[in-house]
Amino acid sequence: MMRLFRSLGLVMAAACAVTPAFADTVGGVVAPADAGASGFPAFLQLLAARARGEGVREQTIRDVISGMTFDPDVVRHDRSQPGGPPSSIPRFEPYRRTHVDAGRIDRGRAMLASVGPLATTVETRYGVPASVVLAIWGHETNYGRFTGTYDLPRSIASLAYEGRRRELFSAEFVALLKMIDRGVPRSRLLGSWAGAFGNPQFLPSVYLRVAQDADGDGIADIWTSRPDTLASIANYFRDAGWRRGEPWGFSVTVPAGYVHGSLATALSSPRCPQVFMRHSRWRTMAEWRALGFAPARGTWPDDRIQATLFEPDGPGHPAYLLTGNYRVILDYNCSNFYALSVGLLADEISR
Repeated sequence: MMRLFRSLGLVMAAACAVTPAFADTVGGVVAPADAGASGFPAFLQLLAARARGEGVREQTIRDVISGMTFDPDVVRHDRSQPGGPPSSIPRFEPYRRTHVDAGRIDRGRAMLASVGPLATTVETRYGVPASVVLAIWGHETNYGRFTGTYDLPRSIASLAYEGRRRELFSAEFVALLKMIDRGVPRSRLLGSWAGAFGNPQFLPSVYLRVAQDADGDGIADIWTSRPDTLASIANYFRDAGWRRGEPWGFSVTVPAGYVHGSLATALSSPRCPQVFMRHSRWRTMAEWRALGFAPARGTWPDDRIQATLFEPDGPGHPAYLLTGNYRVILDYNCSNFYALSVGLLADEISR
């Protein structure tokens, strides 16, 4: 299932972005409260045995788990996340105003200018526009301004012990130990309560899979290195199926005679069904043009590109045609609000 939907969409983008405004994201079932943390030391030994079996050095295991205690705070955060289908879908426009704001746009443009030729290098190697990469960075940590202060090994072990997503976080704990074995300093392992870290807010397994050493210093530094950060995000997108040269989508004018809902999808996606059910059926750009749709600005992309129609706030409000690359943004965080605002921020950064 796309690597457990890329570790549950980076565990909902590390839950840094999961707020009531994300009511169309994947929900979870809250587990009963654990009776206590008395079994945590024994559980750590189970994690240690698993890590040992996967080749993690004994010294690394001892250094990390020695003296570690359960963190009830991360479990409270986890259980406070909204779950299940929303009773009503909030409007996108208020969310857009706070996430595609002047500050993020200005900082994104300044960052694009400051990285200079690096932007072209990343685009050429990975096929992902630098503006999209920067938009992810801007959304996740406001270009590195806040990357989290929780001790990652303790957070991830506590989430594994709590049990709601035990296998996921047990695997992430072992992956974190492997990072240390690869030379990542223990002092850098701070992040969100949900176990994500660095400028892109990767989970440990994602770091091991896609993080890049673009500056050639021997370590994939997604904490302080701009080249490594940009290349790592771009590599994530390439790995998730980004199509070179294809837009993520664009705003369109809806023809007066269009019958809203006439192209509603009859399919139910096994992944993020509440997100995808709001998109229309797929049609080619040529078919959308024949129906009377038109880009709100710019020109049509290739006629053969397929897209779905999405009207986040309903008829009479901005509408968008979304390509397969929009689905790649959803792979990072399966929320229409998140993905749409990333695309719009990218557009503003590149203007």
